[in-house]
Amino acid sequence: MAIKITDECINCGACEPECPNNAIYEGGAEWRFSDGTSVRGMFNKMDGTAIDANTPQAPFAMDRYYIVTDKCTECVGFHDEPQCASVCPVDCCVDDEDFRETPDQLGAKKQSMHS
Repeated sequence: MAIKITDECINCGACEPECPNNAIYEGGAEWRFSDGTSVRGMFNKMDGTAIDANTPQAPFAMDRYYIVTDKCTECVGFHDEPQCASVCPVDCCVDDEDFRETPDQLGAKKQSMHS
């Protein structure tokens, strides 16, 4: 599964630098698959669609930090627990019940972004 940031976010920014996949962005900020990863050129998203890793993507949230699900691995392969959740002062980094992945799937996603 991925992690999401809830509406309780106070925009402190503590989570953003902790993410090893660069999957966390400030509200209103565009994101790219190439940000903080080794991904370049065309990349297949979780839903199977291919996009250019360097093309800016629209923000998922405008008024609070957000996590790009396709980049979130719950820190598998880097840490024993999601670092965003461990540093969040208001506990708004929580499991995203809409996106469930096994540890093996999360590990494969990590490999695809950091080869």
